[in-house]
This record gives sequence, C-alpha cells and structure tokens, in this order.
Amino acid sequence: MTSQPRDAPQFYLTSPSPCPYLPGKEERKVFTHIIGRRGRELNEILTQGGFRRSQTIAYRPACDLCNACVSVRVLVDEFRPSANMRRIIKANRDLIGEILPNRPSSEQYSLFRRYLDTRHSDGGMADMSVLDYAMMIEDSHVDTRLIEYRRRGIDSGITGRGEGDLIAVCLTDEMSDGLSMVYSFYDPALQDRSLGTFIILDHIRRAKAMGLPYLYLGYWVDGSKKMAYKARFTPQERLLASGWARVD
Repeated sequence: MTSQPRDAPQFYLTSPSPCPYLPGKEERKVFTHIIGRRGRELNEILTQGGFRRSQTIAYRPACDLCNACVSVRVLVDEFRPSANMRRIIKANRDLIGEILPNRPSSEQYSLFRRYLDTRHSDGGMADMSVLDYAMMIEDSHVDTRLIEYRRRGIDSGITGRGEGDLIAVCLTDEMSDGLSMVYSFYDPALQDRSLGTFIILDHIRRAKAMGLPYLYLGYWVDGSKKMAYKARFTPQERLLASGWARVD
C-alpha cells in the first residue's frame, strides 16, 4: 500500500447548514487547509478542481441531492463586452485601480462595513469585526493582491495611482492560468456606476494583458438571483461532472 506524501492535504466535511442561495435547502462543504510551502501549487490545483479560497481554507460544495453550485471561469481572450458593459466601462473611465500588497487599512474596513450594511446586512459576513476583516485580507499562503479603485488624478498616468476617496476594492489571487476574484466590495452609494460589473470587466482586461487565459468568478448558482449575473460573462467554462465545459 502506498502512503500519502507528508504534506498531502487532509479533507473535512462540514455539518449541514441553511443554504445562503436557495431557500429551503441545506448546504455542506468539503474543505482543506492551504498552508506551507506548497500553498500556491495546492491552491491552483484545487481552484481548477472547483474549490474556492477563504483565508487559508479551500472549500467547495458537497451537498446531498443538489449540484446547483457550478464553478465558472471566463475565457478572457475571446470575451467581448456587450453594449451595456461598454457603457459601464465608459461610465467608470475616471477610475483607476492600483495593485497593492494584501494589507488591510481602516479606510478599506470603513468601505467594507458600508457595503455590508447596505447590501448584505443579513448575510453570513454581516458581523465581521475589523479583526475578522484583517484576517480575510492578510491570511494567505498564496500570491494575493489588493486592487484599490479611486478617481484618476492629474498625475495618475505617471504614478498609476488614483486620488481621493476609496471607491472599490478587490482581493485577487494570481495563478499560473488566471486571476481568481476572492472578494470585492464598493461604495453602495454609487449604484449608477454598476461597480460590481466594472470590477469584473477590469479583471478580464488585466488577465488578458498578463497573458492569462482565465478569470475565475467562483460559483454560479442555478436558480439564485444573487449569482445570475455571472452567466453574462461569456464565453465561459463551467465545471461539470465531466470536466470544464464551454458555454457561449
């Protein structure tokens, strides 16, 4: 009998809990820890296999009698924005995203709290403290960056930095085959900008400029209005039982 490598991941199964996406259903997750020298390699393998990262935990749904949660990745080279997406890009052309180390700040947390209190006050993250937020940002054994979005200033073309108030933030993992959007949040008072869509479009642009084939968007959930927006970014691939399948 062959033995597992000493640093092989151990997987665990959570107890059932109410599903946050589909009323009347329960969810279970299988998870493992992403730590140590193989953190980046393990994160890539698991992400390509349908897992998502939260701090040093990689998880994926393992629900009985339900397979509605489907991993989605955008084919960035073939992606073409719709007319509405082009309008969103134009509406936010005064914003610039600066890539920063994954370090939390009080300004970020203030924006994060406004975002949660306005848009997700009944969600699982609603009670996150400043310490919880710091752990979400800092606790990573993979290549993780923050992108902060602010309005362009006079010198932004030279410095690559915006000016003024923080408008939006995205925590992003960089992998060998793509970018993975871990979590994003933005100013809820700027609804007319469609900032959630803009951040995705900006990440598609970034992945393409870096020569990476995919942007990983997490789970699209069939039947969930919260996750329906992910189906708009096509062509994309969805992870089915038979493997990644293209959807146009």
